[in-house]
Amino acid sequence: MEVRSESEVQVRSEKVLPSLQGQVIQRTRLKVWFIRVCSSILIWTCLVQLIAVWELYQPHLFSGFSEYTKLSVHVEETLPSPLPILPARNYTNNGFLQVSCNGGLNQMRAAICDMVTVARLLNLTLVVPELDKTSFWADPSNFDDIFDVRHFIASLRDEVRIIKRLPKRFSRRYGYQPLEMPPVSWSNEKYYLQQVLPLFSNHQVIHFNRTDTRLANNGIPLELQKLRCRVNFQALKFTPDIEALGEKLVKMLQERGPFVALHLRYEMDMLAFSGCTHGCTAEEAEELKRLRYAFPWWREKEIVSEERRSQGLCPLTPEEAALILQALGFEKDIQIYIASGDIYGGEKRLAALRAAFPKIVKKDMLLEPGELRHFQNHSSQMAALDFIVSTASSVFVPTYDGNMAKVVEGHRRYLGFKKTIRLDRRRLVELLDLHQNGTLPWDEFTAAVRQSHEGRMGQPVRRRVIADKPKEEDYFYANPQECLCESKTCDDLFGPDNSTAVK
Repeated sequence: MEVRSESEVQVRSEKVLPSLQGQVIQRTRLKVWFIRVCSSILIWTCLVQLIAVWELYQPHLFSGFSEYTKLSVHVEETLPSPLPILPARNYTNNGFLQVSCNGGLNQMRAAICDMVTVARLLNLTLVVPELDKTSFWADPSNFDDIFDVRHFIASLRDEVRIIKRLPKRFSRRYGYQPLEMPPVSWSNEKYYLQQVLPLFSNHQVIHFNRTDTRLANNGIPLELQKLRCRVNFQALKFTPDIEALGEKLVKMLQERGPFVALHLRYEMDMLAFSGCTHGCTAEEAEELKRLRYAFPWWREKEIVSEERRSQGLCPLTPEEAALILQALGFEKDIQIYIASGDIYGGEKRLAALRAAFPKIVKKDMLLEPGELRHFQNHSSQMAALDFIVSTASSVFVPTYDGNMAKVVEGHRRYLGFKKTIRLDRRRLVELLDLHQNGTLPWDEFTAAVRQSHEGRMGQPVRRRVIADKPKEEDYFYANPQECLCESKTCDDLFGPDNSTAVK
């Protein structure tokens, strides 16, 4: 056995000791670094969570950082303030529901309300809806570009579980193929319970690829009707930027006095889709026809414009709108906000309307170019601004009963039956033609227009029900009567003898 001298041991110790000390110091530094990193991550995670929750329930706290929200805006009527944090509903999840909305902003809005209601009925987990990006408007906006997605999820957590995206195992990237189907239009809860729910026994994910009018107007349980309202009036809030800019528009208009929001639906897509060419040149009529043929999902191609117009199925022209507003008694100096996109024919088509009512304004006349730059080429975001202004206006007048007209009307009823003039276009076309051919003098024309609209001013009225003809009856979102009264029968609001069933 080798015996080392004391000096050799000492030398070896002197060599090893610094090495050991260095290792100990390095390990200590690593521990300190690791603790600091973990602590930083933990602190930042907590901070982000706190800010997210705070912003969700106190959305105006940081409003001072936005150029749009520096204004102290007062809107005459506002929707209810955010709800307190709600306990999540406990239920056995039957599967995941994906939905792709189709159409413009307000058609998609109604569809989202319906799909939340279907998910609640079937005890499903709803994936945040996808918005239409392939329609005529080609708007690339996602759900969270238009709606406050955090508020949407949190405000409904006591009714239905909503997630931003499917779990990875159900992603198409991983080869999973959901069942794709369009639910049957105007269906009641029995259809979904008896025909859709059983499909989830074989498919964990179902994708509804069309969502327009897939839930009936009537014959739906009261609690589901009220949920549709809750989604519409409380859960679907616009993003803070959209809300702030919309409220700025409202304030600018209100400071100048009362104003009318005129939903002048004389736009290229509507004219092409409906086949309405009254007042257009031959070249314009041909252009609209070519556009109609270019979109395969617009099923009707050959349309006789004058037949449509005589049936009340065409939007009023700007010239017709000017005459009707005058006949209804609006003064020349009233403010009129044009709540629509580009008018077909441009400013020259607005000449008669502007001559009758000089105080016509549009978004781009009230706001700086920089304020609208973010919203340009995003038709749904622009429509959201018009929605905010229209719901807040002194009077709302739609020239066509499309989705925006109906959904805004319903909101205005919810806000206290604010004046909405629902134009009887079929009757108005008769009167306009008689007046313009010299048969009906102005005084008689005015009296006839006013008399025919006495009961069409947004007053409390029951929804008209037409058995087996849901397209012809009153739309739920235009008159959500179940959400406008206290009693189950609504006799306290509408009276006991106001029957509206049509056979």
